[in-house]
Amino acid sequence: MNHTQVSIEATEEQQEILIAVLSELEAVGFEQTENTLIAYFDENNFPSYDVSAALDGYTFYTTTIAEKNWNAEWESNFEPVIVDDFCAVRAHFHQPIKGVQHDILITPKMSFGTGHHATTYMMMQQMRELDFMGKSVFDFGTGTGVLAILAEKLGAAAVLAIDNDKWSIENGNENAANNNCKRVEMVLQDVVPSGQAFDIILANINRNVILHFISDLKKAVVPGGFILFSGLLIADENDIVEACSQQALQLVKQTQKSGWISILFVNSI
Repeated sequence: MNHTQVSIEATEEQQEILIAVLSELEAVGFEQTENTLIAYFDENNFPSYDVSAALDGYTFYTTTIAEKNWNAEWESNFEPVIVDDFCAVRAHFHQPIKGVQHDILITPKMSFGTGHHATTYMMMQQMRELDFMGKSVFDFGTGTGVLAILAEKLGAAAVLAIDNDKWSIENGNENAANNNCKRVEMVLQDVVPSGQAFDIILANINRNVILHFISDLKKAVVPGGFILFSGLLIADENDIVEACSQQALQLVKQTQKSGWISILFVNSI
């Protein structure tokens, strides 16, 4: 299948925001340079009107390109994610990261797309401050499984990781095995499980999914348990905090990086 390529003149900070916006318009991949963001769409599913509206005020042009090897593209652009001396996420072609407590090895493919480094960084940064020892964890929208893997490394007794993409579950299982995980269960599923309660919920997804499932997430966390969100832009904060407040979820901490935010809540009831 051919793809429609959209090249946009944008600063690094603008690119991070545009990635979030264009992802919701079903962009299938991104490439970033210092001053240009390149977004790819399936040629037969290109929402030209919506993309043009989203890029109002930007200089951009479109072209049609032949099928790409997306896995090779992802690998060529993938850089390690390093959170201080706490954790690093790297690929097999990177040298081991020295001086970190947890060195996580993943196979970087499309579910770890460009633009999510900031959200992964903040999720791991906030996870450092939580007590995972012996806890039950739910990873909602696991992607490569990196957060589920880190949760086990931090001492979680059981980690349920779900995603609605079959490839993500296969890749998550591969990555969990490569990191010698024994307590991570990957499940192909697109809804929050009912009848289960978790000590910690991780949700690095996006605003719309979080708002849609917020009441289900509230039911799935034990009293005094934590829900950690990312995949959110700074502009999303008020809507997320208000929705969580209505569910008696109390704001604990917010962090931000490159236009993205991560927010930690505790179930106060």
